[in-house]
Amino acid sequence: MAAKLAQRWFRLYRVSSPLCLQASTVSARIQVARVSSQLPLALVTTCSGSVQTDKPSIKEPPDRALPELSPLDHLIGKAPTAEELLQLVDIYPINGNQAALIITRLSRMVTEKKLDPGSFMEDVRFQQLLQTVHTQVSRVWNAALTHLLRSLYLLGLDRRRKELLSVEQEVRWRLRRLSFRHLASLAEQVAAGAPEGGQSVLLSDLVKQLELRWTEIEDTRTVVGLMGKVGALSPVLMERLEDKGLEMAEQFSPEDTRRVALALALQNRRSVPLLRALSYHLVQKHFTLSPTILLDLAFAYGKLNFHQTQVFQKIASDLQPRVPELSPVEVVRCVKSFAYLKWLNLPLFEAVAQYVMDNAGKVTPVQLSNVILAFARLNFQPSNKEAFYKVVHERLGDCLDDLEPHLLLDLVWSLCVLEQAQVAHLQKVLEPTFHARFLGDQSPKGRNYQLKLLHINATARLECPDYEGPFLPEEEGSLWVKELQGERKASPLQSGFREALRAVAGEEGKVRFEVDTPWGWLLEAEMVLDSDNRPLPLADFPAAPLLPRSGASKPLLSGVKRLAFLTWEFPNFSNRSKDLLGRFAMARRHVQAAGFVVVDVPYYEFLDLKSEWQKEAFLRDKMSKAVAEEMAK
Repeated sequence: MAAKLAQRWFRLYRVSSPLCLQASTVSARIQVARVSSQLPLALVTTCSGSVQTDKPSIKEPPDRALPELSPLDHLIGKAPTAEELLQLVDIYPINGNQAALIITRLSRMVTEKKLDPGSFMEDVRFQQLLQTVHTQVSRVWNAALTHLLRSLYLLGLDRRRKELLSVEQEVRWRLRRLSFRHLASLAEQVAAGAPEGGQSVLLSDLVKQLELRWTEIEDTRTVVGLMGKVGALSPVLMERLEDKGLEMAEQFSPEDTRRVALALALQNRRSVPLLRALSYHLVQKHFTLSPTILLDLAFAYGKLNFHQTQVFQKIASDLQPRVPELSPVEVVRCVKSFAYLKWLNLPLFEAVAQYVMDNAGKVTPVQLSNVILAFARLNFQPSNKEAFYKVVHERLGDCLDDLEPHLLLDLVWSLCVLEQAQVAHLQKVLEPTFHARFLGDQSPKGRNYQLKLLHINATARLECPDYEGPFLPEEEGSLWVKELQGERKASPLQSGFREALRAVAGEEGKVRFEVDTPWGWLLEAEMVLDSDNRPLPLADFPAAPLLPRSGASKPLLSGVKRLAFLTWEFPNFSNRSKDLLGRFAMARRHVQAAGFVVVDVPYYEFLDLKSEWQKEAFLRDKMSKAVAEEMAK
């Protein structure tokens, strides 16, 4: 109460005696200080006048009030054609704001009515608008300025024009005063028109401002738009946007989810927390998703190698009844995405196989080849495979020469995986003139194709008795898997297996590890057993068929079996399945066809064993069962 009385007295004294202002101010401050020293701190901070506060008691007015709309502004908004807009320049005096509004309206007409900008950009009146903007750019309001810049970009104005450069410079000066919404929309527009491999000074400044003010994001549209168009320019900004997207994931619509997932996939950013949040809300809200959204989600998850069972089941179940409505391009996208994910959904793949049979005339050879590649990766055989492969061979029969060499090699290799390769296919890729282009390539991609040539050559020798040649030259048989794959660190499965098998063999000379073959496969281990299933010294026996000769002269005795151990890691199987992928199913067939008794050691059985005696007993049991199955045949 005393503080209020002192303030009121001070105001009255100052008004009545302006000549004594300085003295009165000092005395008033002394008296206020005396009174306030006897009051609590909360009352002291409420005093105004001579006491400063942290927050202003009166809301600060904006630096510029919004102008009232003039009759000309209403005419600009209602003009239906570009010509009527330009006629306003002849009738009325135009200021900078109005010139910006007219140019913005013109660009909107170009977008909505598909007009040709060149029809009015050379007009003298349009040039007059540009000149007005150039001379009065500092007086253009913020919103009109950002819209003007986007409109000039949209109209395709030469980036070297002084009018455009002046608008860009003015925007750079005002960046701190622009709202975040204007910053975001302007950054999206500038980024969309940025030249490849280059970034303008304005765009750099915009990105820096977005990095600093990212906490001002309040809506999902801004997050989604920035992630798709601007995020690739700044890893720091993209991290901030991912955090904001994680916070707003519950508010995303299906279209927002699609765009965010695509943005992550195209930038190869495997943000696991954000992907998990998107997956959770996608499944929980039971959205009805269009085929476009389903296909894009499948592509994004496949590109990022992100596995989420419930999302895959939803995508597959929603897509399966709509497969007949899809175009061939969409069908190929669908099947390739699921192949990348190693997710075999039988109803969906059966629907794809039926689609190929029903639309064989619409599916191009390249598209059909990609479907075969996807089937081979997952080792999928249609239920009506005779009819399906009849259509495939008829469609591809005369088109092999038209395929790109790498795609042709992939196609024949995939047919070998599916056990559908014909003599004409093998001859095509084993011709010296064809495979010569691959054998000299030492790049990782070239080495992978050399391995595929060895697999095709092994298929021709081991699984096609009617095939008479050509084959890969003998000197090319010296291309061993270790050389093509390079040195690799042993996995926990391999290390534990080797240690246990050494104990089972008893002696070092009775087992051989990492056995290289000319078929393109690497055996984890090799052993020879007698009729009583006891290991024998490998040095006393010749190499198996198609293996390099060891120099030993003692032939295999009756009842002696040669065992090949193959370890299967988690990536060798389809997702959520114990079925081998096509590549490894073919490896097992080739090793068995070469005369070996195959002993499979899968990760899901061996890694569960804790003690050494359990591992040794497991291997002995596996060996006995494999020999018994071979004898039963």
